[in-house]
Amino acid sequence: MTLSLDILAARMRQGESIPLGDTARVAVALSVPAILQQLVVTAMEYIDAAMVGHIGAEATAAIGIVSSSTWLLHGILVGLFTSFAIQIAQYLGADRQDDARGVLRQSMIFNILLGCGMAALGIGICRFLPGWLGADPSLQGNASAYFGIWSAALPFSMAMGMYSAMLRATGDALTPSLISVLVCVLDIFFNFFLINPTREMELFGQTVTMFGFGWGVPGAALGTALATMIGGLAALAVLLLRESPLAIRYPGSWKITRSCLINLWRVGVPLAAERAALSSAQVLLVRIVSQLGTVAIAANSLAVSAEGLCYMAGYGIQDASIALVGQAVGAHRRDMSKRFAWLCTGMGMGIMALSGVLMWLFAPALMSIFTADAAVIALGAQMLRIEAFAEPMFGASIVASGAMQGAGDSTACFVLNLFSMWGVRLTLAFLLAPRFGLAGVWTAMCVELCTRGVLFLLRLARGKWLERGALA
Repeated sequence: MTLSLDILAARMRQGESIPLGDTARVAVALSVPAILQQLVVTAMEYIDAAMVGHIGAEATAAIGIVSSSTWLLHGILVGLFTSFAIQIAQYLGADRQDDARGVLRQSMIFNILLGCGMAALGIGICRFLPGWLGADPSLQGNASAYFGIWSAALPFSMAMGMYSAMLRATGDALTPSLISVLVCVLDIFFNFFLINPTREMELFGQTVTMFGFGWGVPGAALGTALATMIGGLAALAVLLLRESPLAIRYPGSWKITRSCLINLWRVGVPLAAERAALSSAQVLLVRIVSQLGTVAIAANSLAVSAEGLCYMAGYGIQDASIALVGQAVGAHRRDMSKRFAWLCTGMGMGIMALSGVLMWLFAPALMSIFTADAAVIALGAQMLRIEAFAEPMFGASIVASGAMQGAGDSTACFVLNLFSMWGVRLTLAFLLAPRFGLAGVWTAMCVELCTRGVLFLLRLARGKWLERGALA
């Protein structure tokens, strides 16, 4: 019999002593599809960056100048919707399926309210944002258009992320990964026609005229927005139509409950604050980088995208750790919570150590995927080789924070990330950038990520992250 998360949760509730091999199999079974999903998401970013990068360095810089702001808005929503997935994981671990379905219904209401609110905010500030960030006037038009179109799709982006996280909380990591593959394929299709103008192409030895809108940077934003919209609707359709513990066809209330609001305050608000703190620090880093010239802006943006190939595996395992630890906490099994936390953290560190080695070896090749500009490739490759040394500890912080979040200890995650990002990275970047340029900024990043990893490992070892207990 295949050991699934719901079977494992039932055994945990019965107080069984579960062999390490069984827990490892479930952890791997959840992690592999989650890693695939994250890699597909990264591939989509690669494709977007490559398609835009071949337009020219200015097009890449236009997106790069607002990229940290997209992280800020999206990060706040990620923090909030992750708290709903954590609640569902803990309720399912406790075999409280009615409560889990109630959280799903309430999350749909929050999705509409918060997603539309963030979209309105992004559209409202898109005209002014590039100027606030110090962008060259030649970049501001494309940067504003990209941010405005991207913001308009935030309700659907939130829906895709939230409902995918809920599916993983039930133990189904495969369906979200398949939806991500669909979104990636659609993104390629839309971008192909929206970014490029009508042109002559060689196809099977024949010259054909390929239609295109030629919208450049705004076309890239629109292509991604359309693909994300379809992905969000697909994830919602799975939850609505498929038979599962979260199928909301069962009778239930749509009323927002006090317990959900308490849990959202305890877990979601610190998570959103953590994402806001990290992303706002990234905004300031972009402000520092924007003073270093167009080549530095483009190299920084593309190197960040290239690095995603390494750390997305860590985020995939983080998704698995949230579901595993959340269900273990719901089942009142502290021993299993600790086992899952250390097992997943070790997996994350190992995979990201290997990917760091590969990134160091193939840094120029990675950069050349995105652009043909020799100066941007050379500078970006140098940055990737600096960052490669931090990958194992970055993996530790990513996965350990997921375990802590699954247990409801999101406040500690916020405090540790706030200290490391604002106290270490920003301070060092401010001091090093004037003398060493972009290399100084990435050296600060490397030092900070190593510091962050140590802090999270110490927190995990002390065990206080389990003291909050199950959610209300």
